[in-house]
Amino acid sequence: MRGWITRSGYIAVLSVTFAIACAAAAETVSDCAEVPHGDHPKALLTNGKLDALVFLPDAKNGYYRSARFDWSGVVGCVSLNGHKYFGEWFAQYDPLKNDSITGPVEEFRFDDGPMRPDPARPGELYVPPGAIGYKEARPGETFLKPGVGVLRKVNDSPYQFGGAYPIVDTGTWTVKVGKRSVRFRQVLHGPDGYAYVYEKTLTLDENEPVMTLQHSLRNTGKKTIATYVYDHDFFMLDGKPTGPGMVVHFNFEPKAQGEIGAAAKIDGKNLVYVDTLAPRKGVAGYLTGYSDDARDYDFTVEDTRSKVGVQQTSDHSLARLYFWSTQTTICPEGYIKLNVAPGETSRWTLRYRFFAPPR
Repeated sequence: MRGWITRSGYIAVLSVTFAIACAAAAETVSDCAEVPHGDHPKALLTNGKLDALVFLPDAKNGYYRSARFDWSGVVGCVSLNGHKYFGEWFAQYDPLKNDSITGPVEEFRFDDGPMRPDPARPGELYVPPGAIGYKEARPGETFLKPGVGVLRKVNDSPYQFGGAYPIVDTGTWTVKVGKRSVRFRQVLHGPDGYAYVYEKTLTLDENEPVMTLQHSLRNTGKKTIATYVYDHDFFMLDGKPTGPGMVVHFNFEPKAQGEIGAAAKIDGKNLVYVDTLAPRKGVAGYLTGYSDDARDYDFTVEDTRSKVGVQQTSDHSLARLYFWSTQTTICPEGYIKLNVAPGETSRWTLRYRFFAPPR
């Protein structure tokens, strides 16, 4: 299927043509053809080396239909040489649950105050999260989450990134699927002068085991869109538990701004796991030590026992770096800062290089 699929608020992707295309692709994307809860609109991509299964945005039938993360680019599986990356890191799946999502998923948010001690986790720091227009809105009024749409404020409580905010308008999503790429576009006319055209193209390199995410955010409204955007990543390497043998390599010497957890230590430019993570006990915290050089947006998650891993880089510098991991997933969350004036467009690219020994 090569044409655009368009429908206001959601995408009708279960056409006969698309089903035939997916069935044909599944023959060559064997490692990613079957994933848990794979009965949602999706695209199967391959470049002959790297395979990927990408779920598509759909307000009625989509794999993810909640209010936290960007609906585009939800990757259910990437495979190389028989090894798998990404997957369901959570225990229970619910498409309406904020964290029921996989892949290098993105969230748009901004700071709602300075960094401060976290009252819920002694020894850790946190930055109160915010959303565009949330503080100005009264209960019952709306605010904005790019990649999701227009959400309704339910009470006077501070914004919670995991909060259950009703989605009022998802805008108009369009999707174009090719053999090695999927292009997403969301057009939204939001509240109080906010409006944008958001595009993301996920592409597998023609010859190398590389996946890129190219983004653009065009401000078509009357107010500046000031926000951060980060990839949560949710890396999983063959579904192995997080523990000894897992290492995260940085391009700089990271420094923890608070306690990160006893199961890992920082050794030079590496974060090394020294113990298996216990239930409800992760390794997490803000990291510093990077410069404003885009080359410092460079981190690699590797299982040193199997030599399987993935390197993530960007053409933008880090505005913040939060690290989060549990028993099932490792997530270096690199933040990029955006300030898009009316009529302007911001662009940024992320690159994922996967590596694994030959089968």
